[in-house]
Amino acid sequence: MHVCVIGAGVVGVTTAWYLARQGLNVTLVDRLKSAAQGASYANGGQLSYSYVAPLAGPGVLSNLPDWLLNADSPLRFHPRLDLHQWRWCLNFMRACTLGRSRKTTVELLQLSYYSRELVHQLTARESLQFNYRRNGKLIVYRDSQSMALGMQQVAFQASLGSQQHGLSREQCVALEPALAHIASSLTGAIHTPSEEVGDCRLFTQGLLDRLLATGQVKTMFGTEVLGLRRERRRIAAVLTTQGELPVDGVVICSGVASRPLLKEIGIHLPLYPLKGYSLDIPLNEDIARTVPGISVTDSARKVVYAPLGTSLRVAAMVDMGTGNDRIDPSRIDLLKKQVGENVSCAGLVERYPVGWIASRYGAKQTYHRRHPLAQFVAQRGSRCLGFYPGLWQQSCGGGPRQWRTACDRLKTIQGKQGVLISSVVALVGS
Repeated sequence: MHVCVIGAGVVGVTTAWYLARQGLNVTLVDRLKSAAQGASYANGGQLSYSYVAPLAGPGVLSNLPDWLLNADSPLRFHPRLDLHQWRWCLNFMRACTLGRSRKTTVELLQLSYYSRELVHQLTARESLQFNYRRNGKLIVYRDSQSMALGMQQVAFQASLGSQQHGLSREQCVALEPALAHIASSLTGAIHTPSEEVGDCRLFTQGLLDRLLATGQVKTMFGTEVLGLRRERRRIAAVLTTQGELPVDGVVICSGVASRPLLKEIGIHLPLYPLKGYSLDIPLNEDIARTVPGISVTDSARKVVYAPLGTSLRVAAMVDMGTGNDRIDPSRIDLLKKQVGENVSCAGLVERYPVGWIASRYGAKQTYHRRHPLAQFVAQRGSRCLGFYPGLWQQSCGGGPRQWRTACDRLKTIQGKQGVLISSVVALVGS
């Protein structure tokens, strides 16, 4: 059986790996020149399996006015004459209820724990080196209301087996002394000792190297997918810039590019691209002692800090509706300013940024390492599952959770035939 996997990010490569392990012939196709050059290149680095508050949550709507009217807010909205944009926004807001949030939390925890087990097995089996650490995670809060909402989420997740606990300001600083200089602005924090960090790009590229060594997978990099050719109720071939590729099955892991590709065969994915930014800050021995050793999320500013080997990954912000893949210098400047306020050492933000952006076309790598990243958020805050003649399952829209849930994909398609749509990618905050 020959399966084509479209997209060579973390989801595509892990899917190809598991398919090859099942004895299938796999062709991995990507429009870029190598693996993990899009969304998987410079995501937030957090493998946050246990604290899974959905993006569409009950506290979102009350924050929207401030976010939308403040130029420095973590969310910046650009309205467009685009029916899809407004339909997506409306459905997202409808999902911001406690009931929907809790249902999604249950689904995400099940998915996250399963993926964590598979990541650990895969890492041990293949001896992958990707700056992996189990260093725990702190979510710090700057006001009592947000802290109270976070503790409600902790209480609910505790009933599902998660282990987290709240910390006072003093306990937070005792655990992570690098936060001492901003202690006066903190109300408290939520600590999850079991959380992890890792470099998604190194993981993806390392796994692909192992995969290519087996000789079971063929790669077609620098190849654009033009469409899918149907024969009755099945996909018979993938149409590419290098010609037609006959297939028995297809797995689509191409992020925002999935939507126009699938629209041609009558599938309308509820995805909308968001644009955000990250910095990769090099650490020498002196600087490393002044930055957090624990992964930190600033809840108010929506900024994540993840120590990855000899660098600190900082990721933040969402721009919606820009319609382009350009990095906004003002957003990078704001992120640098916030890093300077939160991290107590000089010279941390002088390096060129790594930007993550969402675009159908992406951006080519340049001398300062600008890369496209994409975030696709399902309207209800989690993946969308559905069925289509000839496609036995479609899975899409996991947003910032795809780094931590990348390894669950193939387990859902083993023993199946047809097409799996897994148009989800790793991204900032994961």
